[in-house]
Amino acid sequence: MDITRARWTMRGAEAVLPLGSLYISGDWDEYLQFHLQQEHKPNHLALYSSGIPLLKQVLQAPCSTTHPPLPIPV
Repeated sequence: MDITRARWTMRGAEAVLPLGSLYISGDWDEYLQFHLQQEHKPNHLALYSSGIPLLKQVLQAPCSTTHPPLPIPV
């Protein structure tokens, strides 16, 4: 945490220190997998439970063979 010009709040420092401990203890890879799984649950499973929303929008969008004209800067 001793980096030139770094300014740490107590809250920020307390949030970062456990990550350093995980890395030093050799548990980082296991923790990272656990963390990614936990983040995946609320952020992705519910959102994609019925398929990929963007893909559905693209497949349902009307298709046109002509492109709109691009504005030409003057």
